[in-house]
Amino acid sequence: MQLRELRSYAERRGFIVTSEYVDRLSGAKESRPQLDQLMMNARERKFDAVLVWKLHRFARSLKHLVNALAEFEALGVSFISLRDNLDLTTPSGRLMFQIIGAMAEFERALIQERVKAGIRNARAKGKRIGRPKVYAPTDKIAALRATGTPWGKICASLNLSRGSAQRAYYSLSQVTGGLEAQ
Repeated sequence: MQLRELRSYAERRGFIVTSEYVDRLSGAKESRPQLDQLMMNARERKFDAVLVWKLHRFARSLKHLVNALAEFEALGVSFISLRDNLDLTTPSGRLMFQIIGAMAEFERALIQERVKAGIRNARAKGKRIGRPKVYAPTDKIAALRATGTPWGKICASLNLSRGSAQRAYYSLSQVTGGLEAQ
């Protein structure tokens, strides 16, 4: 949906799209592969403008946003946020950028705070957080290893990842006082 809207806007404005940068990561990381590529291409002057769907899709913090936009300005690269109606080539656009950027960072901090509070609440109620534990039949793993069966075959036959199988096997070896250490 976002890409379709951006492409339509670029077409209406007569922009020539040189590249699309799409990171399919979530979280608060400032360093993302496609974002890093976009910044590198901006430094190489491969385009004149950056068009984003919303500010929070581009930058994860106000500091990161301000630094990136300052770099774009120094490079002569325009910045447009479609959904925020933000064009930083105007004074009113720069003012709105400061206000919207601060609000976006505030909203992100609130979300993080709510998630952490939810996790604390779930733990207080005795719920386990994280992936469910994997049952690994240590006796079968030990028996197969004793016959010299390779890890790949053990994992395939028991439908386990190598890490789960080896963790179970080596935890058993600590309990029993030492199996092979490979």
